[in-house]
Amino acid sequence: MNTPQDSSLGHEVAYPSQYDAGLLFPIPRAAGRAEIGIAKGAPGSGPGPALPFIGHDRWHAYELSWLDARGKPRVATATFTVPCASPNLVESKSLKLYLNSLNAERFNSEEAVRERIAFDLSARAGADIAVAFGLPAMAEADASESIDLLDIDIDDYGPPNPGHLSADPASVVEESLASQLLKSNCPVTGQPDWASVVVSYRGPRLDRAGLLRYLVSFRDHAGFHEQCVERMFHDLMARCRPQALSIEARYTRRGGLDINPWRATEGFPPPSAAREVRQ
Repeated sequence: MNTPQDSSLGHEVAYPSQYDAGLLFPIPRAAGRAEIGIAKGAPGSGPGPALPFIGHDRWHAYELSWLDARGKPRVATATFTVPCASPNLVESKSLKLYLNSLNAERFNSEEAVRERIAFDLSARAGADIAVAFGLPAMAEADASESIDLLDIDIDDYGPPNPGHLSADPASVVEESLASQLLKSNCPVTGQPDWASVVVSYRGPRLDRAGLLRYLVSFRDHAGFHEQCVERMFHDLMARCRPQALSIEARYTRRGGLDINPWRATEGFPPPSAAREVRQ
């Protein structure tokens, strides 16, 4: 089974001089989910328990280039959408190396490039990955209410502590809360990963101070972006019992890529695709 330690992450690697789909390094999602008590399975995946959430991982690629049929370089940006039901995630450094392996490859059309990337990523993830050229627009002000200015003391920076979470069953609300203070660390290199996060829910009113302390308790935690968001979803559902829940994290760019995992209860509409200023 592929593990992060087996990947190119954290190792000095020469940039590829020619196209190589083998650079893509898949990591099974099952191991990270087992750590937080999420059983293997996915909606519509056949026998076995279903995942407790729906969602996707939206990747933004800022550094993409290839040669046209006459050898002239082309450049582009792209958006990749990976369903959370895919058995594997693709490790980010391997994706960066793979995209750079296209730099000297000739293609007859832009569509041929898109199809090649979609085929290669889908093969490694084990599910159909949507690939589109271009990036979402910058995010506009929304109805989410920031909890970052709460006047509270915090002294818990990890591991993630669901004990901070609580909700008032006597007060049922529908609201969206946001924070720019999320930080976690790469599980292999220890490098910091920064993100904004939006928690939208319907159900017992969340204690906002507890939610902020919980989010900050990821500060020294080592975990992939996707796994951090799934842990948040699991902990909020277990501790606070919302009737509906959506969590999206928008991580800042590293290596020409940013990752935006979203997990939600069945039927929750996906958030609008957008980019934050920090991305």
